[in-house]
Amino acid sequence: MNNFSFPLSKRATTATSSAIREILKVTERPDIISFAGGLPSPEGFPVEQLHQAYDKVLSTQPKVALQYGPTEGYRPLREWVVSDFKSRGVDICVDNVLVVSGSQQALDLIGKLFIDEGSKVLLESPSYLGAIQSFSQFGPQYATIPTDDDGLIPEGLTDELAKDARFAYVLPNYQNPTGRTLSLERRIALVKRAAELNLPLVEDDPYGELRFEGEALPGLFALAQQHGATVIRMGSFSKVLSPGLRIGFIIAPEAVIRKLVQLKQATDLHTATVTQMAVYEAVKDGFLAEHLPKVRELYKRQCHYMLEALEQNFAGVNVTWTRPKGGMFIWMTFDGDVNTTELLARAVEEQKVAYVPGQPFYPYAQTAPTNHLRLSFVTVPEEKIRIGIANLSKLFK
Repeated sequence: MNNFSFPLSKRATTATSSAIREILKVTERPDIISFAGGLPSPEGFPVEQLHQAYDKVLSTQPKVALQYGPTEGYRPLREWVVSDFKSRGVDICVDNVLVVSGSQQALDLIGKLFIDEGSKVLLESPSYLGAIQSFSQFGPQYATIPTDDDGLIPEGLTDELAKDARFAYVLPNYQNPTGRTLSLERRIALVKRAAELNLPLVEDDPYGELRFEGEALPGLFALAQQHGATVIRMGSFSKVLSPGLRIGFIIAPEAVIRKLVQLKQATDLHTATVTQMAVYEAVKDGFLAEHLPKVRELYKRQCHYMLEALEQNFAGVNVTWTRPKGGMFIWMTFDGDVNTTELLARAVEEQKVAYVPGQPFYPYAQTAPTNHLRLSFVTVPEEKIRIGIANLSKLFK
């Protein structure tokens, strides 16, 4: 049954597995302390609220919930997104919103919309590996926008770099994998530069609501309305409610949404109606304002535990790490000839701890730097964070 000799598409033959998904298979072992998965903490899942929401939807509107729905999404949920963004000073209407089956579908649809074989796509360096994996299906040529310890450098978006590029993909808040946040000054400069170049920006913001320090900053979409740039904004309920719901959304100019709707019709017709209705029922009366502060406080504690453990255990090691003000990740950079990809097997087998090597977060992993790794701090309890970081330090010492 394992023999399969039929010809496959080029897309299928060049597809590769996600590095993180492969690592997660190993970390299912109960003896492994895993800092690898980018999973939100189950402690932050509003189980009772969602239970009540599904019960209400299925008891009061079962025939609607179990039927096909419009490709654009459940209108009350789209209207809720409009209202939520208007409360932040963002002027949109319901025709600017498309509900999708998680942010990963948004990436897939945006790739289908913009990328032909050989198209130039701009990324931060490093960038989210799920986006790289999704866009790579369509055969782009990647070019990277320079970054430093404060994230993307807008001045690095030169005329030559942007020439013929279809879009630039950026994560301004608590970036995956580095945890960095783009300053207001750099956001404004980036949006102005994109307007000058007539370059669309794809703003991915799954972590924006997970801020646990500092002030909230306006998103690129909001700034674009002031400075004449085109921004396609991705949002998600995965990190604020539950990733298992698979509900995300795209906010974009109406002409872009119309094309994305056509592409989505050919992909899955529409996102699950009953789930959209349950999400709307859960959030419509202001539940997130009550729920999110608890999640933020949980993540703040977890981040503090890991930063403290790093300070205690990596003293004397030539390494630096980011200090995120939100989100889920810390990025470590080692000096010298360190290969975190090669060391991962030893970390798992000898020290019983897992991380994600830095190489998969670069578009061309074979030429990527080898001296980085990503740690996730949100799903591991305090005691295991301290043990796991101590064990990890033994490897690098």
